[in-house]
Amino acid sequence: MAHLYRGEIYRSTVWRTRLDTTTNWSVVTLGVALSITFASRDSSPLPLVLVGILILLFLALEARRYRYFNVWRARARWMEKHLYVPMLRDGVLDDGTNWQLTLADDYRAPRYHVSYLVAMSRRIRRNYLWILLIQSIAYVGKLLVHPNPVTSLAHFIERARIGPIPGVAVLATGLLYIGVFVGLAIWVRREDARRASMRGSQGPMG
Repeated sequence: MAHLYRGEIYRSTVWRTRLDTTTNWSVVTLGVALSITFASRDSSPLPLVLVGILILLFLALEARRYRYFNVWRARARWMEKHLYVPMLRDGVLDDGTNWQLTLADDYRAPRYHVSYLVAMSRRIRRNYLWILLIQSIAYVGKLLVHPNPVTSLAHFIERARIGPIPGVAVLATGLLYIGVFVGLAIWVRREDARRASMRGSQGPMG
């Protein structure tokens, strides 16, 4: 069991590193977009819009990786809770919950412990909401001050125009983009609280 636990910790560490890699990609690409956009007063804010597509791609990759990471993390945590805690506290190897059967079933029929939506929402709540906040503030700031400070709301909306796409449509899409991210972050917080209460009552692994 000790070697099994070490193996699960190793695998969760490897996949945790992969999560950090995609987050770093998102930060770096946003940094490049900021550099291009604010290189001069006449630079277009379009790179800050386009980088949002790349960030969504990295988020999709990271959510997939998180589902793998969560499998190894959940197994390690399950052994800590039901093997090592009773052994260290009471000197027993069986806490009366038949936790070995749950772990054995998970090895016999491996499965993801969280849905893709939950995985994506967790990554948004932990990292990508802050990346989105920086992206949005930078975009609005660029529209407000370059090449000259805006003089009215109509001027601000007109400056958001992208080719044939009117500024109102661009800004509305941006607000929807932000709203979805915030909504998923709030939803997953409540979902995780529900799952935590289930685990407190000897719920399923994960």
